[in-house]
Amino acid sequence: MNLHDLKPADNANKNRKRRGRGGSSGLGTTSGRGHKGQKARSGGGVRPGFEGGQMPLTRRLPKRGFDNSKFAKTVEIVNLSDIERKYSEGETVNRETLVERGLIKGNKDLIKVLGEGDISKKLTFDIDKVSGSAEEKIKKAGSELI
Repeated sequence: MNLHDLKPADNANKNRKRRGRGGSSGLGTTSGRGHKGQKARSGGGVRPGFEGGQMPLTRRLPKRGFDNSKFAKTVEIVNLSDIERKYSEGETVNRETLVERGLIKGNKDLIKVLGEGDISKKLTFDIDKVSGSAEEKIKKAGSELI
């Protein structure tokens, strides 16, 4: 096969609809916009959320109460199996080393270690949160939590 033998798959490239090019084209006169009305005009149409003059849903629903989203802490998750794979004996697991090794992005508030997988190396964990199962496995491996 050579470069000049390459061609797109059948029906991969469709011609665009050319509107307003005469009645026999099938898209002449009204160009597929129907007859008159707001949506037939140039620049016509309604803004997002507009319901034809009816009170929009966003204005009908009550807006009260406390929303915690501004104050909620975001948590980045790391599994023990990933730590086992990327760290060697005696190293410290903290935010900087996790970012350095590509296990987290480091753009969230907290880091939590989950117990998926096993750990056999003695490591030092300087982490915000640890799940119950992960803590059990870490202690069993002889690692320490700071």
